[in-house]
Amino acid sequence: MEFVKFFLRGLAILPSLVQGIESLYGAKTGAQKREAAIAIVGSTIGVVDAVGAKTIVDPAKFTEALGVIVDGVVACLNASVWSKQ
Repeated sequence: MEFVKFFLRGLAILPSLVQGIESLYGAKTGAQKREAAIAIVGSTIGVVDAVGAKTIVDPAKFTEALGVIVDGVVACLNASVWSKQ
């Protein structure tokens, strides 16, 4: 259950994280910004520890799914008033 708490905490920071990365890495490509977001969220969730503790049994699929979530947050922000500012 501890992992679920860390996972949800990591996801909760995504919108502000994506906005921050956009501000900091504005000149970088979308793929570079995406990788930065995945790395930061992965660190927040503690993916390395979760893999070691066998909480995450397939790290590649987990990271791929994090990418899908990051892409979804970016799509939501781009479709909102935020993207017009």
